Amino acid sequence: MMKPELIIALDVPSSDKIPAIIDALPPAVQFYKVGLELFVAEGPLTFNYLLKSNKKIFLDLKLHDIPRTVARAVASAAKHGVNLLTVHAGGGREMLRAAAESAGEHHKSNLKIVAVTTLTSLNDADLTEIGVSRPLIDHTLALGELAVSAGIDGLVCSPNEASVFRKRLGNKPILITPGIRPAGANAGDQKRIATPEFAVNAGANFLVVGRPILEAPDPRFAAEEILRQMGI
Repeated sequence: MMKPELIIALDVPSSDKIPAIIDALPPAVQFYKVGLELFVAEGPLTFNYLLKSNKKIFLDLKLHDIPRTVARAVASAAKHGVNLLTVHAGGGREMLRAAAESAGEHHKSNLKIVAVTTLTSLNDADLTEIGVSRPLIDHTLALGELAVSAGIDGLVCSPNEASVFRKRLGNKPILITPGIRPAGANAGDQKRIATPEFAVNAGANFLVVGRPILEAPDPRFAAEEILRQMGI
């Protein structure tokens, strides 16, 4: 299985914050996540400094639309040099297949599609409220297995589900785990969290961390500590 990597979540309002963040972090950090806040603010311009700095891009837009629309969005992401892109597993088999096929048509981009199963901000009570009757773990596993069977490269899941996915699906699917907090850190708005060591031992390939590093008094030290806990 591939060596685990740390992804820094760029949860900032504008791309002019990116150079200082990259400069403040150790060179071992190669992957950066661009999410809704930043992408809605500036779109693909957000990628410019990351690409110039030879960094890898995880575009977390959680695409969830009709298959044709999602396929075209995937094609656009591939042309912009994105390395990882999220879709919602809840979009169904045809949407998932369309996303996977669109990425596969752009061989030079090496774009990988990963499906979000259940947001780490949700718990069983939240699912019940929106009409999902099965337990969170069963719902998450069913969506993950659907996505992989439709040709998706990997999954975004909480560290608590990563070990089960790894046992069921083997080593091939990429597993990305948000909700990572060093021991003793504040959980924030995440309800399903784990330490870096726990996530790696569960089989995660990528760990996504934002606030615990970016809001730390010394971001470089905080990143190095998480890398250490990951065994890097």
